[in-house]
Amino acid sequence: MTDEISDLRLFAAIVAAGNLSAAARALNSSAAAMSRRLTALESRLGVHLVVRTSRQFNLTEEGELLHERCQQILADIDEAEAAVSLGGIVPKGKLRIGAPMDIGRKQIAPLISRFSDRYPAIQVHLALSDAGGDLIDDGIDIALRVILPADTSILVRKVLSTKRVACASPEYIKKYGTPATPEDLLKHNCICLVRGRRVFDSWVFHNGPKRIEVRVKGNLTTTSGEVMHDWALAGKGIAFKALWDVPEDLASGRLVSILTEHWSNEIELFAIYANREIPVRMRVFLDFLVAELKSLQLRLQTIDKNLSRRIVT
Repeated sequence: MTDEISDLRLFAAIVAAGNLSAAARALNSSAAAMSRRLTALESRLGVHLVVRTSRQFNLTEEGELLHERCQQILADIDEAEAAVSLGGIVPKGKLRIGAPMDIGRKQIAPLISRFSDRYPAIQVHLALSDAGGDLIDDGIDIALRVILPADTSILVRKVLSTKRVACASPEYIKKYGTPATPEDLLKHNCICLVRGRRVFDSWVFHNGPKRIEVRVKGNLTTTSGEVMHDWALAGKGIAFKALWDVPEDLASGRLVSILTEHWSNEIELFAIYANREIPVRMRVFLDFLVAELKSLQLRLQTIDKNLSRRIVT
């Protein structure tokens, strides 16, 4: 294993230097020795990693893949060695977080800012997308999602839960009136979210034991939860949003919750990740995420109780 790690460090050094001669000088070796070791590595892997010329080289597709993976592996090894040698945990390295646009911008981005203050040696990249993404192909370490992946090998940790709330701007309510029942939504312009070919136009409400499903319609659909939010604020229609996306808007009156005698099914936010051996930087982020979101969870529960006017019999 030591030889394999040494080869990875050598390959990373060659790529960083840009050519064999520069890498040899940096490692106090010779270009010939570097070339022999690189050839031996290629022979062991059974692929060409670089296309060499007299002065420089270019990475092959296999070389680019190895370089990307070996950087992460070496960072994990350095982190583990530092933790042992210093007698404690020293979180560092690169961390890529994926999140939906709306909650990512409003809740996760400020959280990451605070995390960065506590762990400045960790380089965090936040990728916002409502389309989800692939953990491996997109290089995401931890993805926050409301829909669980079909791959059962992926690790999952629930970090937040709330209800959806139907809401609209005061301007919309003044112009078109307030729906008194879920069925009244059929008379209103409802803004719907789209995922792939699926339109989320089936809105479910509960009132006591009664379940009411309404197939809403409207002239605006979008793949972006944030755009849906903006359209609702602009008075374009009624949106069905997770409560964690709109607490400030409800508190300020920019949005008004409707059908408060009814409630929706619970919506959950999950942290998903592929690594079973979680690097220190991922573990401290997950712990920080859960701790920080506890206060938001309590706030959402309070808002839900204040909005609700359910009659218990």
